[in-house]
Amino acid sequence: MAKYLIRKSTNGQYWWVLKAGNGETILTSETYTTKQNCLKGVESSKVNIADGNFKILTSVRNDPYFTQRAGNHQVLGTSQMYSSTHARDIGISSVKNNAPIAVIEDLTQ
Repeated sequence: MAKYLIRKSTNGQYWWVLKAGNGETILTSETYTTKQNCLKGVESSKVNIADGNFKILTSVRNDPYFTQRAGNHQVLGTSQMYSSTHARDIGISSVKNNAPIAVIEDLTQ
């Protein structure tokens, strides 16, 4: 089953990682100053899954990747770098399919 893992960095910031059922990382969030804001980011990621919420990008090394954005266009999460545009598109589909049903696991406690 897919899950959002809530983590805390050594500087006290929080972030989440969306993992697919097979354990692969799909998205990694930006950092948040509070756990409450991090959890709001997770909830936003769960509902902002329309095509328009994904921005298709290419790195300076020409690797395809994407970001998921909220309704206000703020970046919620960034994908890994993919080996092909086809693999990137599968990653986007994985977010759309997994995010709404993913459980939240708090690893900060």
